[in-house]
Amino acid sequence: MDKNQKIKKYLKIIKQIEKVRAKNNKNWMDLYRLAFSTAPDESIKIISKILKKDNEVSKLAKSLIKKK
Repeated sequence: MDKNQKIKKYLKIIKQIEKVRAKNNKNWMDLYRLAFSTAPDESIKIISKILKKDNEVSKLAKSLIKKK
């Protein structure tokens, strides 16, 4: 497989991921609306925990791509 074929293959997969993520982001927003409309105080606590863990994941991911 030559370089151009590999690039096309990767871009096709990335496009598929983008479509799935877009749908899942809509699901997350629906969940936020439901959570905040039924239990706003509890929702804030849970979402804060989620964001904290997301930051940890981001830091770990960044450590993978840092140049030494």
